[in-house]
This record gives sequence, structure tokens and C-alpha cells, in this order.
Amino acid sequence: MEKLFGTDGIRGIANTFPMTPEVVLNIGKATAHVFKEKNGKKRPKLVIGRDTRLSGCMIENALTSGILSVGADVFLVGHMPTPAIAHVTKSLNVDAGMVISASHNPAADNGIKIFSGDGYKLSDDVEEEIEKYILTEKVKTEQITGGFIGNAYSIDDAKGRYIEFAKASMKNLSIRGLKIVLDCANGAAYNTAPQVFRELGAEVIVLNDKPDGLNINLNCGALHPEIMQEVVKKEKADIGIALDGDADRVIVCDEKGNNVDGDHIIAICAMYLKEKGALTKNCVVTTIMTNKGFDIAMDTKNIRIVKTKVGDRYVIDEMRKKGYVLGGEQSGHIIFSNYTTTGDGIISALQLLGIMKEKGEKLSKLAECMKSLPQVLINVKVKEKKDIDTLEVKKHIRKTEEKLGEKGRVLVRYSGTENLCRVMIEGEYKKEIQKMANEIAQGIKREIGV
Repeated sequence: MEKLFGTDGIRGIANTFPMTPEVVLNIGKATAHVFKEKNGKKRPKLVIGRDTRLSGCMIENALTSGILSVGADVFLVGHMPTPAIAHVTKSLNVDAGMVISASHNPAADNGIKIFSGDGYKLSDDVEEEIEKYILTEKVKTEQITGGFIGNAYSIDDAKGRYIEFAKASMKNLSIRGLKIVLDCANGAAYNTAPQVFRELGAEVIVLNDKPDGLNINLNCGALHPEIMQEVVKKEKADIGIALDGDADRVIVCDEKGNNVDGDHIIAICAMYLKEKGALTKNCVVTTIMTNKGFDIAMDTKNIRIVKTKVGDRYVIDEMRKKGYVLGGEQSGHIIFSNYTTTGDGIISALQLLGIMKEKGEKLSKLAECMKSLPQVLINVKVKEKKDIDTLEVKKHIRKTEEKLGEKGRVLVRYSGTENLCRVMIEGEYKKEIQKMANEIAQGIKREIGV
């Protein structure tokens, strides 16, 4: 059967398959039907929130119509970060939460992520069941008439619920005295993130908090932190915080404007939690993309590492199975399971600020706990995702691995959400690995490139 769900929900260019109103209507029907079956045919309740993309309103209306037609109710919360919707889903005690967002992707894209009532992303088997009703067994709704049709409600206090929840994650500790440059990526957190940091006492200089539907992630946010870094230096701020379009990831910079990625943030937090005796099982969960320098840093503190496939859902699954409290990705998806059920850029930044405040140390000093190996990442647009092992370029990948030996590594994989092949190489010398990565990327482009 055709796959709609990737590693982070359903995603595509808005108004083209699968993100057309017609398909989205069926996504709403299928999701409501599956949860109706799960709770014994009682009237399900679902939360819908979205980021600031122009297409979000079109998709919200189609999705809502599909859900209502099955006889389920919808709670609409408007523009909200993805992790905020996960929290509100639990807070309102509903059956599921749905997020209309394409995260860090360009404004023309959109997508749908679904959380179960406990705030966690759906399991593979539930996603497959929903896919079945979308693609092969269309949900029939002709019998749903009169009072059996669902109703839609606007939830006015959703933003406030999340702001108080985020502040409580650091026990409302004052961060007065810290000066923050905050880049909201013209995304879903534009009207929540500034308030969270200000209410905790920080001086906040806000960038990119004026979404127009088309400027989300546009040369700003976690994927483009350069302007934030310059403003930090100019304003002599203590830290720069850059969120992505749906605020489930964060990248920061220190007071000198130097980039501090997800690996460094996790390293700082892991060492702090170990000092406090709060790092459960003395272990942190990361992915295969994590820089080798992270492994070296954790080894110096005798902290164990468990590695998963790329994707925060795989990190979260491992954390849930074993009861680990900290995990995440280099890209800035970081999970503090004592507080969140998914990556949360705002809460991750708050945990880091709390450490800075408690220790009284600059972020540049804290970030010295880990030294990254030089790393090159090239994205190649592909027309199909053939098994890497069957491609001719695999021979060149093996030769590159042999040349690097123990002093580096090669990782070639497909994106789970876009038609991209990612070529990542780590090694001692940036120029050398750049040349190696370019050669592999060119090989991939010749065989399956667009």
C-alpha cells in the first residue's frame, strides 16, 4: 500500500497530493473514524492547531470538515507551536491532537502531524490503520446526520495554558539579568515564545515575529541563525535562541555569536543532570547523526549513549521504553521527558538558561564541554529513493570509509520528509572531507538526481 506518513507525519507541497483539500478531508475522516473505533464508538474529541503558513487555513477547514462529518468534535486553538498542541491535547483530555505544519520546510509546503491523547506521536500501527481508511477503505459518513454531526469550538485559553506549562518546567525560576535575542522564524511561536521568556524576567530582543503566511523559515530561524548571531554580538546579549517554524527544535548561539547546536545543548544538559544525580540510568539517547565529538565528551564523564535512527520519534520511543530522561538530535529536537512528550524548542532553551543562571557561567564556557569534529552535510535532490547499497556510488562510499578509517565516518541516507539524499562526512580536516562529500554527492546526482 502507498505510504502517506513519513518520519514526521504527512507532508508535501500545499494544494498538491497529498496536501490537497480533498485528501486532507479524507485524512480528517480517517483519523476521527479510527479514534471513534478505539473509544467504543463514543463521540471523539480532537484538537487542531497550526503554524503560520498561508495554506494552513485551507487545510484546517478541510481537516475540520472531515472530522465533523464522522461525528467527532474539534477544538481549534489557532497558531500554536507543535509541542504546545501536544501539551494542550493532554490538558484538554481529548482523544488526539493534530498539527498543521511542515516544520522547518519552506512556506509552500505543509503537513499534518498527529498526537494521541497522551501527547505522543502515533505509533506505526495506528498510522497504518489511518492510511488504510484514506487510501483503500474510504470512511462512509452518509449515516451521520442531524445531531450526530460533530461540532467545532474555539479554545481561547490554549496559549495561556502552554505559557504557564513552559514556565513551570523550570519551576518559574527567574532569569532576570539575562539578555536574549529570540528568532521566532515568523512561525508558530511568534506570539508565545517572547511572552514565556519575558514573564520569567529576561530582557528579550525579538526577531522575525511578524508572519505574513509566506515568510515562515525564510532566511531566519533555526535553519538560518546568521542574523541572530550578528544581533547577539551587536547588542552584547548573553544568548541567541532560534526556533524553527513550528518551534519543536532550537539552535542557540553564545554571547560571542558562535553556533551552539543540538549536540552541544544535549551535552551541557547531560553533564548537568549527572551532577545533580538526575540523569536516569546514566544514559542519554541520540541518533546516528550525532557528531563523534559528542561521543568523546560523554565518555569523559562516563555517560552512556544509546543511538537510534534519525527522527525524534525514534529517540522518544527509546526513551519511553527504557525510562531515559534526556535525548535528542543535532538539529535541535531535544526531549526532556520529565516535562515534554516531544521535541520542544522553548522548553529546551529554558533548561539551558536555567543551567546558565544557576552556574553563573557564560554559554561559551559551558559549550567547551564538547568539541565537534569537522562535519560536512550535503543535500542532494533525488527523483527516487533507491536502496543506497544498489547504487554504483556505493563503491566510492566504501573507498571513502576506508580512507577515513577510525578518524572519521561517512553517513549517506534519505530524508524521511523530503525527496533528498543526505551525505554527511566527519573527519579531521574540513577541506579533505568537503572534497569527499562533493564527490559522493555528484555520484548520487548522476544516478538518481533531479
